[in-house]
Amino acid sequence: MAEEYTLHNRIGFKVTRLARIMEARLEKQLSEHGITRLMWCVLRGVGMENVTTPSGLADYICITRPAVSRLLKTMEERGLLARTGMDDKRFTEVALTKLGEEKTRACHVLVRELNDHFAGKLDPGIYETFMTAIDELTQDEQVQLMRL
Repeated sequence: MAEEYTLHNRIGFKVTRLARIMEARLEKQLSEHGITRLMWCVLRGVGMENVTTPSGLADYICITRPAVSRLLKTMEERGLLARTGMDDKRFTEVALTKLGEEKTRACHVLVRELNDHFAGKLDPGIYETFMTAIDELTQDEQVQLMRL
């Protein structure tokens, strides 16, 4: 990037560019399995972190509850998960189907490889500092996103 452009020296530009580079790469890999990044987040939350309610998933992924509801409906239609307790709107639980479990295992490898690729570009100490800096920048920012 050209150093003479002040836009390229702004934290927002740099962080957004990195996020878009990682996003594009991950979306391409996940698309081979018919999965989006948000679907991956749900698969991981339910299958690997035991987050099993729509509200819990909204908090886990940091997106709005209506966005999670739409996502769960799509994933259920694709056979990736099942929802129980739908008659009682106050309590719905989400579980992965066999297909959802298979996709979680397959996609976990891809996500780990992507993370390792970018983390491997940094010295371990710089990586820790970078992760701490991101946490500090996002601390107390209570924005609910429609998409991640």
